[in-house]
Amino acid sequence: MLAAYAARIDPQHPLDALEVGEIDVAATPGGAQTSDDWVEVQVRAAALNHHDLFSLRGVGLSAASLPMVLGCDAAGIAPDGSEVIVHGVINDPGFAGPDSTFDPRRSLLSERCPGTLAERVRVPRTNLVAKPAELTFSEAACLPTAWLTAYRMLFVQSGLRPGQTVLIQGAGGGVATALVLLARHAGLRVWVTSRSEERGERAASLGAHAWFPSGSRLPERVDAVMESVGAATWSHSINALRPGGAVVICGTTTGAEPERAELTKIFFKPLRVIGSTMGTRDELADLVGLLVATGLRPVIDSTTPLAEVGQAFERLESGSGFGKLVVSVG
Repeated sequence: MLAAYAARIDPQHPLDALEVGEIDVAATPGGAQTSDDWVEVQVRAAALNHHDLFSLRGVGLSAASLPMVLGCDAAGIAPDGSEVIVHGVINDPGFAGPDSTFDPRRSLLSERCPGTLAERVRVPRTNLVAKPAELTFSEAACLPTAWLTAYRMLFVQSGLRPGQTVLIQGAGGGVATALVLLARHAGLRVWVTSRSEERGERAASLGAHAWFPSGSRLPERVDAVMESVGAATWSHSINALRPGGAVVICGTTTGAEPERAELTKIFFKPLRVIGSTMGTRDELADLVGLLVATGLRPVIDSTTPLAEVGQAFERLESGSGFGKLVVSVG
């Protein structure tokens, strides 16, 4: 079947490791999943994430796992003909906890099992969430990673209440745009930072009350910071918080080693540092319900056919996109 996959590992030039073509997924490492608990979904739309670039660089993906079909997000058709959204977190069969993100042996699709940038993907039956008619396949495919991450950061981890102020570091990516829309709709005062005036203004047009150049001094301290940038913005995030505030971190796109850890400020103020990753299947279902009830929809930068997905990867690597990069399949 047609798929986009990591054919090799290339830390310096990740796009050179990407191939798009016919592949026998069952013959690949991790592809011979025959459990009766798994079902095959006909993919109609998928979406790209920075996780896909990290995989091409070899982060979380070893040479022994190659070739590996990329992609964590998908919406499509289940074997019974129903329209579904795929939750991309794969738990260890022996895990029995209530929160799938607490499983130390969990993985995402495209780490140990083939991912979603393909005409078909096999997943555990319990990973399927019903896609409502109100959402297109493209909109639904944006939800399982970036939007679910944003939902959990805001509504599960942060402790924010309507009327409080949240700072979102780095306008324009899938998580950031989801955070702006969700936070504004939840009644929060929403501030964003950006290195680009154009992207800052676009974030304001989505609902951010104000945007500020990255690293600049803010008019006042905020109740919480949503952090996905990492090293480049860490000190600014800590310094932006009021005493007792919280930084919720879900990623480190600029690296995981900031120049200053800011430990003294963290314990003296005192601040809360909360790690957050993805979300549960039930939280994905709740997110879908929120979009149906409110009319909120993901911001889609562009849609690219699977056969031409290399163009979308180039846009992802360049950082020039605003919102989600969707891949159409079939």
